[in-house]
Order: sequence, then C-alpha cells, then structure tokens
Amino acid sequence: MAITKERKDALIAQYSQWVGKSKGVVVTEYMGLTMKDFDGLRAKIREAGGEFHVVKNTLMQRALEQSGMPAPAGDFEKSSAVAFAFSDAPAVAKIMTEFARTSEFVKVKSGYLDKAHLTADGVKALAELPPLPVMRAQLLGTILAPASKLVRTLAEPGRMIAAVIKAHAEPEASPA
Repeated sequence: MAITKERKDALIAQYSQWVGKSKGVVVTEYMGLTMKDFDGLRAKIREAGGEFHVVKNTLMQRALEQSGMPAPAGDFEKSSAVAFAFSDAPAVAKIMTEFARTSEFVKVKSGYLDKAHLTADGVKALAELPPLPVMRAQLLGTILAPASKLVRTLAEPGRMIAAVIKAHAEPEASPA
C-alpha cells in the first residue's frame, strides 16, 4: 500500500527533527537482523543517549538535504537504519561499529558528525575516540598543567629556604 503525501511529509519532518537534534548520525544497512538483536541494539544506543530507527531511503535523503547535509545516493540503497547520537557521537559510533564487526547482518555505510559527511572508515575513526568525560578530563589536565608547574616553580625558593633553616636549627649529630 502506498504512503500518502501527508505521511511522507510527516516522516521527513520527523527525520529532520532527529537530524537537527543529533551531534552525530550513523547510517547502516541491515539484512536478516532478528527483532531480538534489533531491540538489544536499540537499548545499547538508548543508554548512550541516542536512538536507532529504520528509515525510508528517499525520505531520509530529503530530510538530510533539507538540513543542509550531503546525502550520497550510495548511502541510501537497500535497507537502511540510522543511529542518531543526541549526546555522545563517539559512543554511538562505537556501539554501531562493534555491532557491525560481530554481526553479519549489519554493515556501517557512512555517517555524519554535525553536518560533515563521514565515510565508513570515518565512522570507525570516530568510534575510536575516547568517551566525552575522558576527553574533557584530558583537556582539563592539559589546560591546568602550565598553572600547576608555575605554582611549583614559585614555591620552590621558599621550600629551599625552609630546608636550609631547618638544617641549621637541628643540632648536628656528633660522630660516636
């Protein structure tokens, strides 16, 4: 049964909304995936702050184009399902690439980070990034390193003077 124009417009609007909220998108091909596996994958992606949906190819292409993103035709052939990362794009990309590596039924086609198109290799590279909290901690450590070094440098002369005073204050041990 054919989809009405109103239903198509509603789907394009829904897809556009998901794309607009997403920090990253992973486009996959699925064939022969059981509902149990599908639900398990959806649950993992939901835990990472995303959603996983089966999409209509031409409608998803239109939604991407309306959002100002390139939509290569080869990305939307056969059966397509899309993972939308609403909070942590590397985490969702990692879940998808690991699932595709262990499953013969799912293949990563491409992806998007913000509005930039990624190839399948780009999605794999994104998946290798550390999680967001780790990246924040690394950045904070890099920012704070010069300040802590400066504090140590400024405190060193005072520590040396205190060591000299302490050495003179202690009675010398006489050799026995």
